[in-house]
Amino acid sequence: MKTRIHKVLADHGVGSRRGIESLIRQKKVLVNGSLATIGQLVSERDIFQVEGKTIKLSKKDPTQKRILMYNKKVGEISSRNDPDHKNTIFDSLPRLRSGRWVSIGRLDINTSGLILFTNDGALANKLMHPSSNIEREYVARVHGNVTDNIIENLVEGVDLEDGFAKFTDVQGGRKGNTNQWFAMVIMEGRTREVRRLWESQGLEISRLKRVRYGNLFLPAHLKQGAFKELTKGEVNAIERL
Repeated sequence: MKTRIHKVLADHGVGSRRGIESLIRQKKVLVNGSLATIGQLVSERDIFQVEGKTIKLSKKDPTQKRILMYNKKVGEISSRNDPDHKNTIFDSLPRLRSGRWVSIGRLDINTSGLILFTNDGALANKLMHPSSNIEREYVARVHGNVTDNIIENLVEGVDLEDGFAKFTDVQGGRKGNTNQWFAMVIMEGRTREVRRLWESQGLEISRLKRVRYGNLFLPAHLKQGAFKELTKGEVNAIERL
């Protein structure tokens, strides 16, 4: 039985469906030696090359879902490789015997904190999709005078260049002479969305950290650049999200 290529590769942990489609558009995926096309029907018996690496799938491949919590450092990039940057979040992860780790969303190079990885591309796709309505919580050090009116604007929503965006909650914290810490919750993961929301109010973020994804909090003991694998029970709880 043949299935669409992005589903087959995602089910085997090669990447998320969206990520695989992006690689196909970049002509980085081959099927039996020929360039893959969006929506192409394939089977597990086909031989795939993804970014130059040959991947041979089998129904006997291990399918146990695994999820890692990783504490990203500032300066690390969220892509697998970039000629302009040496440090990538994938460098510190354990090796897989089959498939590869797929990141559940991204953080920009200047943002630290919680990022999740899984070996199940279909699960990654579900957890990232806007229809899942999964909360992401961040803490940020904001420079400038944050008024009640600004907080109201951020919660009611503003128009960014890629559409309407808002925080579902904003809570003030420790204050300095020219800055204040805030905790905020957002339901999406668009590029630099948290930073752009504050910038829309003429304010600047000097530090930004993600501390929660859904019901998973970044453990206080998890050092930057380190990971923790979830238990089977925790993985099952994430799937129920």
